[in-house]
Formats: sequence, structure tokens, C-alpha cells
Amino acid sequence: MKKLFFLFLIIPFLGFSQQEAISSNLFTNYESYKESILTNRRFKHSDIQPLIDNLKSDKYFRVKVLGQSIEGRDISMISIGEGKTSILLWSQMHGNESTATMALFDIFNYLKTNKEILNNITLHFIPMLNPDGAEKFTRRNAIGIDINRDAVRLQSPESKILKAARDSLQADFGFNLHDQSKYYNAERTSKPATISYLAPAYNYEKDINTTRANAMKIIVVMNNIIQQYAKGQVGRYSDDFEPRAFGDNIQKWGTSTILIESGGYKNDPEKQFIRKLNYVSILAAIHTISTGSYKKTSIDEYEKVPKNDRKLFDLKITNLTFPYLGKNYTVDIGIQNHERENKKHTEFYNIGRITDLGDLSTYYGYETLDAKNLKFKVGETYPKIISNFEDFEKLDIKKLLEQGYTSVSIDSLPSEIKFVNYPINIIDVRKIKILRNNTIPKTPIYLGKNPTFLLTQNNKVAYAIINGFVYNLVENNNRVKNGVVK
Repeated sequence: MKKLFFLFLIIPFLGFSQQEAISSNLFTNYESYKESILTNRRFKHSDIQPLIDNLKSDKYFRVKVLGQSIEGRDISMISIGEGKTSILLWSQMHGNESTATMALFDIFNYLKTNKEILNNITLHFIPMLNPDGAEKFTRRNAIGIDINRDAVRLQSPESKILKAARDSLQADFGFNLHDQSKYYNAERTSKPATISYLAPAYNYEKDINTTRANAMKIIVVMNNIIQQYAKGQVGRYSDDFEPRAFGDNIQKWGTSTILIESGGYKNDPEKQFIRKLNYVSILAAIHTISTGSYKKTSIDEYEKVPKNDRKLFDLKITNLTFPYLGKNYTVDIGIQNHERENKKHTEFYNIGRITDLGDLSTYYGYETLDAKNLKFKVGETYPKIISNFEDFEKLDIKKLLEQGYTSVSIDSLPSEIKFVNYPINIIDVRKIKILRNNTIPKTPIYLGKNPTFLLTQNNKVAYAIINGFVYNLVENNNRVKNGVVK
């Protein structure tokens, strides 16, 4: 009897230990399976279609075109396995949420040589459900519908395709793969919610039936895995019931549904490490479903995953003292850098904005700069107008910053240039307008302003804040991604 009792206690730990070993192997050997064609987030349908076509030559994969998007792009389903338990995974329902799509193609490479994971299951993947949105790297589809709010009316062909796939398969499990804002953090911590999970509610009361409970158990398994590689950086997405959303409805229709949201990770703008976490997390989930080991998991652990909060900035500057109308004011400021497309959809630049100021002691930054004992200084424009961009490139930018200049005027700037890969902003002389009736000067720090200024120490420029990025002139550490054209 004692031996049986001991065995009963140890079985769950053996299961987790095995899962831990599997995930460790997945993490360590990831580069062997990473799809090399996909290197950044802004890929298009035409980039993944050859990869899908290549799968047709593998006898184990089955590729089926489910239909076309509004603009006529194929939406395909890739299936593999013959097991009884059916798992449906779909990504890029929102066209600019592409992290998991990259991970799915990594998973296809893994499955080509590791088919033992398919024991007892059949996998069905719909990568890039919204190819028209992906073409423009926008959330919504070609006519402006948010597909994830179209589960009931089914107005768009993409919505109809997903609903028909779920219904025809009567999938046991569903993985709803998204990206969330990088400004989410794990509640009451400074750590970004790099991965957030959710077992969506199927009613306003947020009841838990067997279907939803199984989704919670899978999430507990995935959370335990990801904590090894991004400790404290897992969040739990809000479970407020949304009657129009696919995740909530698919849960209601009897498929245990897991939402995975890819957030932010420091120094990972193209989300390549987060892609890796998706790969490990999803394959670990597939493994625990295949073996049934998730059934031993307690859903009590699900509630222990911290909730998502939204209190992150790209840069938080504390104790910043600046003058206005003869008085000094000390504030914290929160800066976010928003991406803007340039020419091709694969290119982008950043525009910094002050999004909050005041007492930000309960907020956090990917980067934090304490301005205490530093003196605020408004940057000036270099007095000499530069005749062309070629002459601008010959300037000693660091020296200009040390002299107190944060912008340079250019007389003949090509209209297509919106930014420069230098730590200084550009004034397009042709766009300058004379300001009149400006009797009361604006405060140098205010909401929505582009954060460009200097911080001095002992009358020398110590830091240049250019377009919301930091250049530490003392250490010659330039972290400015780009200046902007004004």
C-alpha cells in the first residue's frame, strides 16, 4: 500500500520531468529546424506559398486549399498524422501578427524527421488566415473587417473558412495564435509579458467545463516550460467573454481552445527569440496532448499565472526636471516608439512619442534612465543649412550633439526620405512654416511630443535623447535606431 501511495505521488513529477527533458531538447536543437527563408515579421503570402508547395512533395503532409481571401489569395490547411485526437492550429488571423506563423514553419521542419510525436494525434495547421492583411501588414482584412470579431456573422470569406474547418474536423483542441502589444507586462512586475496564454471563456459567467478545463491544463504545461527560458515573462490574457470572437466561440462549440499571444522581449524587435518560444511551447503542448500527460495537471495552477498588465514603455526617464514659465517641474516620462512603414512593407522606422508623464512609479521601461542630478536642455538646430544629403553624411554627429544640436536643416532633401539612420533629427527646409501669435511658449515636455532633448552634467552633454532613444555620449554608447525628418 505504501509503495502504491508513493507511486501515486511521484507519477506527476515523472511526467513533468519527461516534459522538461523534451522541451530542453527542443530549445537546444531549435536552429536545426528554424525555417531560414523567414527572417523578419513583415513577410507576405508570396513568401510562404513556396514553402507550402514544398510540403506537397512530402508523403506525410497533406495540403488542401480551403478557399481564397477577398483579394483571391489561397488559404491552405496543412495536415499530418493519423491519430484519433484532432488538433487545429491557425495563425495570422490579424495580418500584422506573424510571430507564430514563423514558428509553424519551424514546426513543419521538425515534423519531417520527428514523427513519433504524432502518436495518437492528427495536426491541422492554417498558417496566415488573413493573407490580404499580411500583404499590407495590417490587422484587418481587405475590406476592413477584424476577422476575430466575425465568428457569428461570418461576413468575410476568411471567417467562413475557419468556421468550416473547425466544424468539419470537430477538433478536440484548437490553438489560436496571435501577437499582442509589446507594452504588456506580467502584472505588478517590470517584466514584459513575452508570452501570454488564455483559455477563453465561453459565456459571460466564465464557467469552467471539461472543454475549458482541458485548455487550462495545457496552458499550465506550457507555462512551466516557458518559465525555464523567460522566467517571470508569462502573462494571462483577460478572459472577459467576447461573443463575437473566434476563440470564445470555438471554446463554446466544444473545442478546447488555447490562445497564445506573442508580446515583447528586450532587444528582439523581429521577435526571433519569441518565435523560438512559440516553437517550444506549441510542440510541448502537442506532446502532452499526444501522450495524455496533461490530464494529471491541476487547473489550480492556471490561476497562478500573472494577469496581463499594460504598464511598459520603451524608455522610462525618472526624476526629469525641466523649466516652464520661470518654475521647475520634476516628472517621470514614458516614451513609446511606434513603427512606421517606409516604401516597401518589409521596411520600417520608428517615431518616438511621450505617452505619459508625472508620477510613473508603478510603470516600467524596457530601458530606464534616471535623470536625477542631470540638467534638462532643449536641443537646438545647427545654424548652417546643409545643401544636400551627401554633405549631411559628412558631418560629425557626435560633435554636433556635444555642442547642443539635436537637429540639422537640409535644403535639398528627397521627399521620400522620412528618417535617417543617424542619432539626430532632420529639418526639411521646404516644410518650415513661420509661427505667429505664439505669445505663450509651449512647455518643452508634453504628451504626444517627439522626445528629443539633452541632459547635461557639469555643463557637458551627458545624454542625447533623440526621437525617444538614448545616446550616452560619456560612454559613446549610441542606441538611437533612427532620427526622423520633420
